[in-house]
Amino acid sequence: MKIEPYLFFDGRCEEAIEFYQQALGAKVEFLMRNAESPEPPPEGMLPPGAEDKVMHASVHIGGALVMMSDGLCGGEASFKGFSLSLDCPDADAAREAFAALAEGGQVSMPLRKTFWAPLFGMVTDRFGVSWMVGVSDDAAP
Repeated sequence: MKIEPYLFFDGRCEEAIEFYQQALGAKVEFLMRNAESPEPPPEGMLPPGAEDKVMHASVHIGGALVMMSDGLCGGEASFKGFSLSLDCPDADAAREAFAALAEGGQVSMPLRKTFWAPLFGMVTDRFGVSWMVGVSDDAAP
């Protein structure tokens, strides 16, 4: 059994994928739009104009699979009560990822040395996804 995050971006999924590709080197494994579904959604389930929105995407970020969708495009995306943890191979990679995620986002804890890691920080990206970025002790410079 394994747990894999599934994020709903309420109409901004493609923008989010492009952002994570640039910021973190994300690789798209699979992407299907609503119009490409082999089975159409029930009438009235999606708002008009949602045909080209992302029905499902599988994206690799580092060694993790993150699944994404535009969802039903019926309200504002809300990410609360969780963070994605990004364990970087070294301090330079952590600084680069943190800066990229912080662009247009909000830093809640700047990158710094902590008692549990040589470098750790917390940031919410421009889509409202919370990230904990760090370097493990075994990867310390």
